[in-house]
Amino acid sequence: MSTNEKIEHILFLTGKLAYPGLVKILEDMHNDAFTYSVRNLGLSVASMMTVNIIKRRLKDIEKFDRIILPGRFCGDLNELSTHFGVPFERGPEELKDIPTFFGKAHHYDLSHSDVLIFGEIVEAANLSPEATLDIARRYRTDGADVIDIGFMPDTPFPQLADTMALLKEHDFKISVDTHNTDQLLQASRYGADYLLSLKLDTLWVADESEATPIVIPDTPQQIKTLYQCIEKLEQKNRAFIADPILDPIHYGFIDSLARYHRVRLDHPHIEIMMGIGNLSELTHADSSGINALLLGIISELNIGYLLTTQVSAHCRCAIREIDLARRIMYAARAHSSPPTGIADGLMALHERHPFPYQADEIKTIAESIKDNNFRIQLSEQGIHVYNRDLYKVATDPFDFYTDLNVSDDGGHAFYLGVELGRAQIAWQLGKRYNQDEELLWGCALQPKQKDLSAFKESGVTLKERREKIKNRKKHNIK
Repeated sequence: MSTNEKIEHILFLTGKLAYPGLVKILEDMHNDAFTYSVRNLGLSVASMMTVNIIKRRLKDIEKFDRIILPGRFCGDLNELSTHFGVPFERGPEELKDIPTFFGKAHHYDLSHSDVLIFGEIVEAANLSPEATLDIARRYRTDGADVIDIGFMPDTPFPQLADTMALLKEHDFKISVDTHNTDQLLQASRYGADYLLSLKLDTLWVADESEATPIVIPDTPQQIKTLYQCIEKLEQKNRAFIADPILDPIHYGFIDSLARYHRVRLDHPHIEIMMGIGNLSELTHADSSGINALLLGIISELNIGYLLTTQVSAHCRCAIREIDLARRIMYAARAHSSPPTGIADGLMALHERHPFPYQADEIKTIAESIKDNNFRIQLSEQGIHVYNRDLYKVATDPFDFYTDLNVSDDGGHAFYLGVELGRAQIAWQLGKRYNQDEELLWGCALQPKQKDLSAFKESGVTLKERREKIKNRKKHNIK
């Protein structure tokens, strides 16, 4: 930091339980970019702060440049910022993530990409125009730029005109994929933007269409025929896209990668497409990793077009994964870095830092608890369950059964069963677990949007429990 730069002074607000841990983390950071103070507002649990409590209890803040609240704070930050005249913001949900939080200078912009995604609707010939539109809308929401209408061999497509008209009415770019020249010409008349799979002997179709031709070799091994197509189209000064064809594993996969590399070296400036369904659909492995690797290859080869399918059940999130992968690769290339530490959406099963707390740290927290509410946390050693009367670590939820004493409270037992089930899954896979929150599965499953402007409504099990306690008190039942 230069001597002319102003050092930021930050105030951290917290509660009694989190105060020691927050102070230690800040002391260990040794950050010369800011100075700080930590204040305990008198609440046991920091996340229970409210806007009104902060307004009443917070004084003497004129010297601070900004104020950091707990990540789970629920309230209007703008209201607090306006009231105090100092910017308020939420920190991370876990204290242990504060050092990463203050590394936000390394934030990557994921709003850019340079690969167009063609999402193929394979079964369009068997669907009504409305059903095709529904799928197209879903594909577009997930990130597809072009809707590819796949033709099926020996299958009539009488609704093609209506299907394409409906898609065009909703501003979709359309490609069609068929080897039948009559169908290609028909689709071109209906407004297709791209014609896939033109070969040397069908290249004449491009002369009768304004759609962009996507050319392939006569067979994947006959790469010379692709070069001939490229030469003919370049002579006509015609825009086109070349697809050397990606083959499945054990059916020429490595050779097909070499073809893409060769075409790029021989034609450094042409547009290239890679259809990845042969690999993702025909490899029974989690598609997010496969798609990440393929988009890395695409990025290095400067390929601007990608065709994917979502036929197999294990590929049902392919477009969403590819959309994120293309943005990650773009950001990595722009920063001349490997695609690491940019976004976690492609890590569905594991996480980079699954267990933020060590077992001894959790035990220290547990020793300060004065109430009978159960807390659940994870460390590498297992699942930690504790309240004022219990501290136990295990890896199997059933091991806690005899210690919880909730057999007469069905709602509470159900709640703990759900939470311990989530905790076990998170511990087994190496995922983050936060009590009362669903597990996150990357872009494979869109998380529910949190409303941090207000506290969550009590769940049904907590409402039932409170009602039972209320009735017991009313009838003097212990």
